[in-house]
Amino acid sequence: MSDKKRLIQLIAGPALYFLCLFCLPSSVFATPESRSAIGTVLWMAYWWVTRPVDYAVTAFLPMAVNALFPMTGMPSVIANYASETVLLLFGASIITVSWEETGLDRRIASFFLRVIGDNVRGQLVFWFMLSVLLSAVLPNSVVCATITPIAIAMLKYVGQGDIEKSRTGSLLLLTIAYAVGVGGLATPLGGAMNLVTVDYIQQLTGHEYMYADWVVKFLPIMVILIVSNTIFMLAGTKRSDSLGGSREYFESEFKKMGKMSKEEWISLVVFVVAMVLSFARQLYKDILPGLKPAYVFIIGALVCFLFNRKDGKRMMVWKSVQGKVIWELLFIFAGGMAAGTLITGSGAAKAIGDFVAGIGVNGGIVAIGIFIAVPMVLANVTSNTGAASVVVPIVISIANGLGQNPIPYIYAATIGVNLAYMIPTSIRAIPVGYGLSAKYMLKVGWKITLMTFILMTLAGYLLMKYWPVFSA
Repeated sequence: MSDKKRLIQLIAGPALYFLCLFCLPSSVFATPESRSAIGTVLWMAYWWVTRPVDYAVTAFLPMAVNALFPMTGMPSVIANYASETVLLLFGASIITVSWEETGLDRRIASFFLRVIGDNVRGQLVFWFMLSVLLSAVLPNSVVCATITPIAIAMLKYVGQGDIEKSRTGSLLLLTIAYAVGVGGLATPLGGAMNLVTVDYIQQLTGHEYMYADWVVKFLPIMVILIVSNTIFMLAGTKRSDSLGGSREYFESEFKKMGKMSKEEWISLVVFVVAMVLSFARQLYKDILPGLKPAYVFIIGALVCFLFNRKDGKRMMVWKSVQGKVIWELLFIFAGGMAAGTLITGSGAAKAIGDFVAGIGVNGGIVAIGIFIAVPMVLANVTSNTGAASVVVPIVISIANGLGQNPIPYIYAATIGVNLAYMIPTSIRAIPVGYGLSAKYMLKVGWKITLMTFILMTLAGYLLMKYWPVFSA
């Protein structure tokens, strides 16, 4: 990038901020704090896409701008940089560094390649379905944080570890990130955003909500999403696309590695135990209420430093590990969440919701479309849970004001809350932290967003009109 072009992009970021601060309509964003929050998010998005500075540098903008132009309490912004999810990613990153230190990464990579094969389409379908199934019953951040490093190990093994320059690697990481969002919609256990919906429905009806009912109501939606998202990702590949080498070749390479060493076993057991304990949280949360997934992975990371190799040297030393931890991943995730805090804490999210409430929605397919689109936008710039907390009560009040059953519209909003594809906030920061280009994410993301919005609007309207279960 030339110095002139970089200077223009550096100036354009704050220019967008001040444009929002002074030019956004006060009839919608009544306070300077809300306009400032919108400007900060646009500034971050522009710098993430054009990249005049590193991704991690952009991630600190929420703190810097909030210090100069206060939008919400600084402690709530700073908290994002040491949140439980950031600690989970940190712990997982250290554990996966142990794979590289012990050679376990090559063994894992060759195992998946010999089992699934090297065909790119087969790989995409496998990782998509695995991520969907896991995120249906587990927090999507945990699923994305544990599945992505395994895929990265495989990509490094076949010489496509530079994700930004690898189209196949980029598609694979996008597939995982998209899949955990889709899978999160399948059951109420898929994320806190779904539990927000359940809570409002229980308040509305006065009855306990059965989780099995959710699965039935959203089954047609899930089928459409899985099929359409899979076809979309496969459309960018050819049947002949390969990761290099045949199944027989990787089978041979796997056998050449011989038996697993003591160090490999330690790395594998630590990761598997941490993953299982995170996924099985419901079974022991009453006994060990403080042992959340984030702290499970931190403990696992600590354990990796306790063992020696056969030659007596330590298996892991901090001086070597610190250079391999993906620090950028942590900061990008935290920065995206901090931007969401600005949007929510400044009142910008509520202002968007109030604007929607005042545009005269009359129900039907237009209402379904709006109630899907608005949360999709909010979920891209704030957290899924934050978007649900803002949108769902507004949807209920609008539907009640129109004298219509609010249930199908609540479900429409929940669909939108779960489906965000474009900006590296929330779980989408994870693949970007591993090297995926934010520009590429946006390039692919707006297309799948448009496709998904159209399909979900039509599906939601048809289900509301012709499938009574969806409105019950």
